[in-house]
Amino acid sequence: MTEQESLERNLRDRFVKAFATYRLLEDGDHVLVGLSGGKDSLCLLELLAKRSRINHPQFKVEAIHVRMQNIHYETSTRYLEQFCQELGVPLHIVTTSFEVGPSACHSGKDARRQKSPCFLCSWNRRKQMFNLAQQLGCNKIALGHHQDDILKTTLMNLTFQGRFGTMPARLKMKKMPLSIIRPLCLICEADIKRYAELRAYEKQTKLCPYEHETHRTDIAGIFMAMQQLNPDARHSLWNAIESEGKLVEE
Repeated sequence: MTEQESLERNLRDRFVKAFATYRLLEDGDHVLVGLSGGKDSLCLLELLAKRSRINHPQFKVEAIHVRMQNIHYETSTRYLEQFCQELGVPLHIVTTSFEVGPSACHSGKDARRQKSPCFLCSWNRRKQMFNLAQQLGCNKIALGHHQDDILKTTLMNLTFQGRFGTMPARLKMKKMPLSIIRPLCLICEADIKRYAELRAYEKQTKLCPYEHETHRTDIAGIFMAMQQLNPDARHSLWNAIESEGKLVEE
């Protein structure tokens, strides 16, 4: 067995364990995948598309790629179309934009973070995904957050918001008939990165100009230090999140 075959089997096993453990996929699901073009979303789409051919459970997969006119980072449209075509997944490309500056902010407790281009970009991308999902009749939106993302979000919330919370593996929306799922939740970033190298995923042509202007980079350093201090820190933190019921929100 080659390294790629071994790693793909490992990813697939943890992917299947995740949707079985947290009930992420069920018969009749219609899933819209948020395809940014980064390694995580490409890996997610590949795993979901291949699993959908097995028909157990039976579900449909489509993908959306949202382009921001005023944030200059992008992925090759040609590559994404080819990637989806090879997997037999319909791809929807949506272009939108948002206003940056004081006039884009709202009053209240969220005013400070809504000044952030990262918050506004994320919020508007989600809006486009929610709209398309409902137009297509999808009942689930799949996002490419892996275990490292979930653990770092937990540390971010503890450090800056004083609360123990994270991005759930499954989140049922309260105002619309949709659930957000994160099927890569049991997969670590290092394995996805290596798989992307072996599969020769095409990298994004332009990176986000705000990519390194958040506290998440600092938290990543803290998370790395925690693992150096205790090799089981990842599992300890994950077990704490799971035991507190933070990974599923109905």
